[in-house]
Parts: sequence; structure tokens; C-alpha cells
Amino acid sequence: MEFIKPDIDIDFVGRRKIAFLLSLGMILIGLAALLWRGTSLYGIDFAGGTVIQVRFSNPTSAAEIKEGLRNVGLERSAVQRFGGEGESSFLIRTDISRSELANLSQEVRQSLEQVYGKDEVVIERVEMVGPKVGQDLRQKALLAIYYALLFIAIYISGRFEVKWMPALIMAGALILGVYILRTVGMSIPMLILAALVITMACCWVLRLKYALGAVTALIHDVMITVGAFAITNKEFDLTVVAALLTIIGYSLNDTIIVFDRIRENLRSARRRDFSEVVNSSINQTLSRTILTSGTTLVVVTALFILGGAVIHDFAFALIIGVVVGTYSSIFVASPVLIAWEARFAGARVRAGARR
Repeated sequence: MEFIKPDIDIDFVGRRKIAFLLSLGMILIGLAALLWRGTSLYGIDFAGGTVIQVRFSNPTSAAEIKEGLRNVGLERSAVQRFGGEGESSFLIRTDISRSELANLSQEVRQSLEQVYGKDEVVIERVEMVGPKVGQDLRQKALLAIYYALLFIAIYISGRFEVKWMPALIMAGALILGVYILRTVGMSIPMLILAALVITMACCWVLRLKYALGAVTALIHDVMITVGAFAITNKEFDLTVVAALLTIIGYSLNDTIIVFDRIRENLRSARRRDFSEVVNSSINQTLSRTILTSGTTLVVVTALFILGGAVIHDFAFALIIGVVVGTYSSIFVASPVLIAWEARFAGARVRAGARR
């Protein structure tokens, strides 16, 4: 089935500079939102503390709830609406961790009933995570995302460039480096940032162009999705980490389809300009890309609308990831190949001229 005519010729490559500026703008806005929100974005899984889900019989506001919590000393807790519009369910988050959750639940209910009346308040759930557990989960989540990107770089290098040895050397060096930096006490966020920069530098130095393009696109997708959570002030927890890993796999699949076609076209059109081959390959796979992304987006949107509050953030992350992942396969991963080829092909031409 072809959704788009096979002879279509859209100049995607010619718009890559505009796409780079757009991507840079989205990433910077997301980073600014992350810095502004800080640790307030962390869910109970990462921040530690206690979360209480409360349902009210009548509409209310966060300010009124905080006033009702004053008697138990929780008036400074973060209060966030939970669920869709018209639902009077709220999440109360506090950094206080108590072993007697049943007593805390009863105290909160009694304090709120003094404001809202008896039988107007229902405590639906109470969860507690210790601060050390939350920190450990946060570190493991970052490492999971990093190692996923690293092993993807190895796979892409072996599949498309048959350079298993340089890729394995890079992987071994990075794993050893991460281990050493962890033992000397470097913070996990700084460690992951340094490792990602080194990974991309190794891809460039070892001339693993397909790995460089794929990893750049995946980092792009993760950063924009996380930035979208910061902009919309949504909670970041283990469910969102699962969504990010899913996005990495989905985006990689789309990138591989384009890379496969580029490699096939290079074999049959060696004398064509590399950017023309890339642009033709994107156009040839465009129908498949839109159909795959479109059907996935329909399913994820249905989950977002009909799946309920529990799966709402997971579906939101997937919606952002599917859209951005499709965009990055066309406007990020493939143009990175063009930039690499322009750099090293030019060097080869100059070296040949000197001979």
C-alpha cells in the first residue's frame, strides 16, 4: 500500500538548516523549562516522600486543599489535579516519609473533613518512597537510557558499516570510564552527559557515521520529550522512563528504514551526489514512514484520551515521541550523514589532489 506517489520529490535535505534551527529552539526551550521546574517535576518514584490521592465529592481547588491540610502540618505540600477536566481528584505530595501510612491517611482525611464536611473526602491511595530509594531509582533510570543509546550505537555500526571492532572498543572504553567516574563520586547526571559527549566524539573520530546519526537523533528525541514534560508541568516517574525507552526503540526503527534505503541506493548510484541519494531515499520511504507513524499515533492518541489518568502521562510521552521520532529520522539523522560525508569526503578529495 502506497499512501504517497512513488515519484514524489520533496527537498527535505534543502530544508535541513531550518530543521536544525527548529530542533535547537525546541531543545533550548525544554532545557529552560527543566531548569525552571527543577526537582519539582520528580514523581514519588524519584523524589521520595509520600503521595496521597484524594477524591472530593464536589469541585474544589488546590488552595482550599492546602488550607485543609494546615492542621496536620502539610499546608506546604504540592497539590496537583489528577485526571481529566471535571474530575475532583487530586494528588498531594510531601517530602515527609512516614512508616505509619494508615495513620497518615486517617489524619489527612479528618483534617480535610473539617473543611469539606464528613463523607465528602475519600482517600484513594497512599504511597511512600524513601529518599535513598528515590535517588537510587533516579540513577538507574538515567543509566538505563544511556546504556540503551550506547548499545544502539554498537548495533548500528555493526549492521551498516561492518565496524564491530571499533564499536566494541568504544563501548568497552565508555563502560570502563563510567565505572571509574562513578567510583570517584561524580554525580549521575553529569556522568551521563559526559559519557554521551564522549560517545558522539568517538563516533566522529572512528568514522561511525550511521551510529553518529542514529544516536544524535535519539538524544534529540529524548531531550524534546523530557522538555515537553517540563513545559506542561507533568510528573516524571518510572512510567515515563519506560515511555522514553519505548520511544528510543520506535525512533530507531524508523531511522533504520531510511538508512537501509540510503545504503541500497548508494550501491546502485555511486556517481550521484550523496545529498541527492539521501533525499531520494527519504522520499522513497516517506509513504511507509507516514503510514507506520500515523497508525501508531492513532492507537497512542486513543490511549491518551480513553486510557484514564493512570496511563495518561505514558500515552502523552509516546505521542510526543512518535511525532518527534518521525521528524528526527528525516531532518536529524539523515542530515547528520550529509554533514559527516561533506567533512570526510572533502578531506579525501584534498588528499587525492595532493598526491
